[in-house]
Amino acid sequence: QVQLVESGGGLVQPGGSLRLSCAASGFTFSRYAMTWYRQAPGKEREFVADISSHGSTYYADSVKGRFTISRDNAKNTLYLQMNSLKPEDTAVYYCNTPGYWGQGTQVTVSS
Repeated sequence: QVQLVESGGGLVQPGGSLRLSCAASGFTFSRYAMTWYRQAPGKEREFVADISSHGSTYYADSVKGRFTISRDNAKNTLYLQMNSLKPEDTAVYYCNTPGYWGQGTQVTVSS
């Protein structure tokens, strides 16, 4: 069955960096677009970034220039490099392919 397992979250100071990973299995990863979403406490889940099967990327305005989405089709893994982190980036980050979600990984940006 389809599984998406996120990792790499944690506590980081403002201005710091983290790299999230999403290990995918149970489907032909290279054929599907992949998306990162996030959900902050008390807020709705929101789009962060996506990457097509061909590697085209698209970002939310709030993260453009700071976050980079990428994929390694040989490793069936999706990544999100997050730089210049801000307290408002604090959220649970989820990876997604149509119809499926991971369990999420917590990112906390605080001094």
